[in-house]
Amino acid sequence: WYQRRVHGTDIHRDFVDDVTIPSRMGKGQLRRVEEVLDCWFESGSMPYAQNHYPFENKEKFAQGFPADFIAEGLDQTRGWFYTLMILSTALFDKPAFKNVIVNGLVLAADRKKMSKSLKNYPDPMDVVNEHSADAVRLYLINSPVVRAEPMAFKAEGVKEVVKVVLLPLWNSMKFFLQNYERYQSEGHGLPSKLNPTNTMDKWILASGNHLIEFVRAEMAGFRLYTVVPSLLKFLENLTNWYVRMNRKRLKGGQGAEDCGQALATLHTVLMIAVRLLAPFAPFITENMYQHLSIVLPEDQREESVHYSSIPEPDVALLNPVIERQVERMQKVVDITRIMREANKISLKMPIQEIIVLHHDQEYINDIRSLEYYILDELNCLGLKCPSDQTEYITLSADINMGVAAKKLKGDTKKVSEQLKTWKQSDVEEFMRTGKTTILGHELDHDDVRIIRNCKPGIENYDTHTDSEVVVLMDKRSDDNILMLGLAREFVNRVQKLRKTAKLTPGDPVRVYYHNLEKDPLIESTLKTQVEYISTAIRVTWQDLETHKLETEEIVREETELNQKKFLLIFAKP
Repeated sequence: WYQRRVHGTDIHRDFVDDVTIPSRMGKGQLRRVEEVLDCWFESGSMPYAQNHYPFENKEKFAQGFPADFIAEGLDQTRGWFYTLMILSTALFDKPAFKNVIVNGLVLAADRKKMSKSLKNYPDPMDVVNEHSADAVRLYLINSPVVRAEPMAFKAEGVKEVVKVVLLPLWNSMKFFLQNYERYQSEGHGLPSKLNPTNTMDKWILASGNHLIEFVRAEMAGFRLYTVVPSLLKFLENLTNWYVRMNRKRLKGGQGAEDCGQALATLHTVLMIAVRLLAPFAPFITENMYQHLSIVLPEDQREESVHYSSIPEPDVALLNPVIERQVERMQKVVDITRIMREANKISLKMPIQEIIVLHHDQEYINDIRSLEYYILDELNCLGLKCPSDQTEYITLSADINMGVAAKKLKGDTKKVSEQLKTWKQSDVEEFMRTGKTTILGHELDHDDVRIIRNCKPGIENYDTHTDSEVVVLMDKRSDDNILMLGLAREFVNRVQKLRKTAKLTPGDPVRVYYHNLEKDPLIESTLKTQVEYISTAIRVTWQDLETHKLETEEIVREETELNQKKFLLIFAKP
């Protein structure tokens, strides 16, 4: 105790109250000042103290006051935010800041406060080293924390960002570079100007430029919590929809000119994604930019993506109609996939038809305009969009309790009973207008729940809805469907064996097969689906029963097709 007191290593009041220091300026003995202002007022004085205002730097202070934004945690509402406001109001009768960005608290996985003593959180550097800093950043920026809400930190969530966001984006870039190099090696160059005629090209370019508009507006408004979700949605559209749906075009399957437009489109939207994502995921975007910028003319290249500005939108490429059409197409595809999964029907197995029901003719027209893509995505043989949905379903209505109960209060039961008396025509009229009045209460789409039920007699169909559109899927199967599915399985086995043998798509090979168990359905399939299989694998394929193996074997694999033993052999041509 004596040592701490004498040498001043403990400066709590009970040690320093009676300590005196001789003044070097001859002002006698210096003692602790008894009145101490709350230390938060020192923080609140930051705008002035950092410039030594008002004693100097008056012009510099005036240029930066009030600040464009401040950022701190929610716990500073009664601390720094408060004292900044109090002092600036007292001194200048205005706030010290124009915008406040508030983050919530990051909690442990068990939603308790992170504690060193409890060790209830992973070492941050371990998470960074395992999953990357970009993954951690995106995980946090796309969480409730940016909306000033608490979040439970889970390393599994960071891993999911790598799997769902970063790897697909990186693989899309690799896919572009591989096909760009092939395209160049064939003596072609990318078009100097985009001239999109393909529907999917128009859509992804419209979506990308719409995103630029959105990000610029939201960042200017300091609404960070809206930006990353929109970026991630665009990346999903780019990687899971555009690239996957256009793989054949990007590989040159529809001619050199079309391939050039598709590659130029993919490069353009990848550059949009990289530039917009750069502030949030600075490392992977820098790496990608260095790879992608080699395609740009030298006068358009920056040394780093972080030296480039957020791009300006190309208004000529904006197309809200095609964005709406594709979004509706995606809904129909997603709904049908849910039904496929529920009925355990593999995507490789075709389905006979789907029926799309909606009361709005514009919606139906949008679906019909993209019929080719819907059938291709769903491996479906037919699409119906009847204008009269009453042939397939009945409509009724009831209260949406979760939304309307507060509005209706004591009349909830009476309004519900009246809605249940509606005829189908009443429901259809409400769906068209989106509003109705019952017992003096004005109700809209949010207040009323539309109930759709299949009519008796269509038991061969499964049905599903997202509360906006109804999709019916024919569950029946026949020999034709089975053979189409087996043909896709055969193609899939060939492509997998190509990967096993580490062959590129352009490597020439000869494919031999042997139906080891003489399965008749396999025999019929391979005889009737010759055109589809030949177009898909783009190599010569022959039956070992009728054609001898005459060249050097590359690889062989005994696999299963239609749950029967089946042999595949790759040989040199």
